[in-house]
Amino acid sequence: MSLPPVRPDRAVRPVRPVRVMLDYFHPWPNSAGFYVARERGWYREAGLDVELVVQDPGRGDTLEYLSRQEVGFGVFPPNRLLARRAQGQPLVAVAAVNHRALEAIQTVASTGITRPAELAGRRLAYNPTPRGVAMVRHLVAADGGDPDAVVTVDAGARELTVDDLAAGEADATFGNYWAWDALRGDLPEEQRRTWPVDEIGAPRYHSYLLGTSEDLLARDPALVEAFLGATARGFASAAADQQRTLASLERVIPYFPRPLIARSLALIAPTWTDQDGRWGVIDGTRMGPYAHWLAEHGAIPHARDWEKSFTGAPLLGAGAR
Repeated sequence: MSLPPVRPDRAVRPVRPVRVMLDYFHPWPNSAGFYVARERGWYREAGLDVELVVQDPGRGDTLEYLSRQEVGFGVFPPNRLLARRAQGQPLVAVAAVNHRALEAIQTVASTGITRPAELAGRRLAYNPTPRGVAMVRHLVAADGGDPDAVVTVDAGARELTVDDLAAGEADATFGNYWAWDALRGDLPEEQRRTWPVDEIGAPRYHSYLLGTSEDLLARDPALVEAFLGATARGFASAAADQQRTLASLERVIPYFPRPLIARSLALIAPTWTDQDGRWGVIDGTRMGPYAHWLAEHGAIPHARDWEKSFTGAPLLGAGAR
């Protein structure tokens, strides 16, 4: 039996497969814009068939996947991008995901710690990378404390909760996100002490950037712009209609409680746009000073050509506003 020919006005628009690697070991509300854009069909309208994936730590971080061209786009912290650019790797950021630092220092009331300076002589759990060590020292010193007296507890990739602190595993943590990890645990709110790093003296930086390879950007700028336009719509919708977004997130992270996801989404959504309400625009006044800060503290080899690590706002076009 032969099928009738497809009418031109009903022809299916061809789509291109695009793999996008998210920023963490599992999806969380900071990824909402990607899921919303896909669920609403905006990637499909742009001619893209988007697959959202997370990293396998045994094979490297998001930038490692990008360098092997196993994904087309990825979300990553700026310090990791700048470190790879300093080594000559042709990776580039094309949009900012967050316009605030998401990290925090967290402790509990029972420790008696009331400010970062009082971490001197206490056990601080975090991942002691060169950048992590530099940031801890910077924050303690900025509050008048002795950074040499902080006792490091190497937590690796593990994020201790307030319940772990109350149980005595450490006196405080650094690196937990105030819009996610710091919300977890059963300890009552009044017994938690959380200090976002951008409120206690940290340099200004974008917590996460969205990027690709220089090769893809040069070879197919139209694809990059189409992807960014649909993604911008996704983040705008995720922030504006959080109840509907919550339902979308529950389908991809059903193992976390609804109140946790809802509170995290409410906190993280305002970080997606700059002071002018724009999604995606990378701020050179953050990137430059942060690159130099990282270089001065030995977290990256050098800060030369930092301005070439990201594209300017024009690439985003009207769809990013």
